[in-house]
Amino acid sequence: MSKVEKSKIRPEILKLVETRRKIEKLATQEFLKLDENNGVNLKACLNKVSKGNDLYLQIACSKSENMEELHKILSYEDMLFLARYFRFISDFTTNMTLERHPVPVSIKVEEVDADGVAAEWQIIPEAKNDRVLLYFHGGAMIVMSPKSHRLLTIEIAKLTKMRVLSVDYRLAPEHPHPAPLEDCVKAYHWLLSKGYKPENIIIAGDSAGGSLTLTTLLKLRDEGSSLPLGAVAMSPQTDHTTLSRSIYENAKSDPLLSNSGHFWFTQAFLAGADPKDPLASPLFGDLRGLPPLLVQVSTSEMLYDHSTRLVEKAKAAGVNATLQEWDGMVHVFQGYGLNFLPEARDALNKIGKFIQTLFDQI
Repeated sequence: MSKVEKSKIRPEILKLVETRRKIEKLATQEFLKLDENNGVNLKACLNKVSKGNDLYLQIACSKSENMEELHKILSYEDMLFLARYFRFISDFTTNMTLERHPVPVSIKVEEVDADGVAAEWQIIPEAKNDRVLLYFHGGAMIVMSPKSHRLLTIEIAKLTKMRVLSVDYRLAPEHPHPAPLEDCVKAYHWLLSKGYKPENIIIAGDSAGGSLTLTTLLKLRDEGSSLPLGAVAMSPQTDHTTLSRSIYENAKSDPLLSNSGHFWFTQAFLAGADPKDPLASPLFGDLRGLPPLLVQVSTSEMLYDHSTRLVEKAKAAGVNATLQEWDGMVHVFQGYGLNFLPEARDALNKIGKFIQTLFDQI
């Protein structure tokens, strides 16, 4: 299966991707210098990922749900190694980004133990003390952290005058489903235990964190807990099956996900769980009774119909759900293109407006 075609990607996006690729190359060189990586065959492992990507797209295109051959490509040890490699890349890239765009000293960043769940307070000077944005970062349930998303979440804080609690939930493959969800739900309950009211809490997340945003709402509703005022999901992954059409239709126009190893992310996260479990793939859940939702996505990304189908189903269930689309953008462009793409600023402004409207209606 052919993958990315540069002719389908806007020049400014290609420039951002190329810059990121150069940083990742430097990170890879540093990774291979580590003593524990002496003698490892990174190229062979990445070739397995490439093979899996091709097979995954073939399976998705044929609309087959038989993943048996795909699951034979990588061993659990392979996935552990790849997770360590991609986490190193992510941390290296994050540190370089924060060196170039440091968080202002006026903003308080503080690690916190939220009833056993690692999290990070991010508090801008003008934040209202009683309002919290509970944020779940993206990273395919495998990589990234509150630190990797710090610039994005602080930008949302500035637009909403809210405190941010960014959750450092446990990651797969060491901690597969439902561990990440358990941490996110526990962080919400911790906020309630600290006196924050549900009507003053917004849950938000991107990609895998967007999925966790939705599954957290489902879990809270099912257990009878008071729900937050609303939720925001940026490019959420809502379907861990191979039933998504945009997975293969947009592979040529998605420079981030098409070569990322999407197939093994799901395998590591599910660890044998049912891909149609609503608490893993919220698209298959009963969405009735959820608070207002804002979902943002690019029409060019592989997860495009994860958003469109979710919003369509939510509306049919009586949920006040809003879908906002941008053409030609990358996956989670709000963060990837922060300070570079006008569309990223437009999307963030709309998130701010959505949240402010919810508070105005209280």
